[in-house]
Amino acid sequence: MVKTAGIDIGSRTIKIVVLEGRNLCYYQIVDTGIDQLAKAKELLQSVSFDKIVATGYGRHRLQEEIGCPVITEIKAYALGANFYFPHCRTVIDIGGQDSKVIKVEKGKVLDFVMNDRCAAGTGKFLEVMAHTLGYTIEEFWKSALAARTSLTINAMCTVFAESEVVSLIARGEDPKNIALGLHQAVVNRVFALVGSIGFEGEIVFGGGVAKNRCIVSCLKTRLGKEIFVPEEPQILGALGAALNAGGE
Repeated sequence: MVKTAGIDIGSRTIKIVVLEGRNLCYYQIVDTGIDQLAKAKELLQSVSFDKIVATGYGRHRLQEEIGCPVITEIKAYALGANFYFPHCRTVIDIGGQDSKVIKVEKGKVLDFVMNDRCAAGTGKFLEVMAHTLGYTIEEFWKSALAARTSLTINAMCTVFAESEVVSLIARGEDPKNIALGLHQAVVNRVFALVGSIGFEGEIVFGGGVAKNRCIVSCLKTRLGKEIFVPEEPQILGALGAALNAGGE
């Protein structure tokens, strides 16, 4: 059986998926590090495959290096989401450096909108805010879920929001309530993206931030819809690239 691989070279992590036909037989997620090309090539040496397609920020560098085909993250996420949820019509991806909303039908992209010019509404924003509050990422969302109330965060620029959080801490506000306010600020940003193109049908949430249960809960409340999260949401792009390598 033909083995196809997909590699998603992101700003924060690199993901690789190997399929045998349409059966997922292997995946791995590693930090991108300072040399994304070297890390990607190292990952490729650890697996065997017949065909490969690359996606993500670093896809063109890998294409120049090994001559592999590439596809956009938008197309890759649409294919990956359809693999897990065939009735998916909307894909939300909150990654390390950007966020995007994609309207799909049977794995085909109908429309999309993307925020890639500001860290607001991304995994990086959440990382910085967690650090400011003295939390790990997991402690951050768990504390937010345990909050009694939410504090409004007015600034979405990472620098200004960090200053606002420091001021709230100095004022003696409960860190849990600050944490919830920060999560809701991210969701409000994503909701604005969703509102710009609309949503329908099943909503699939992918990317590393989909592992944040507070974001999932806030999205569900804000959208008034069930949110479907794959077992491993970070590999949607790599999975879509592998499916594309197989002819989809």
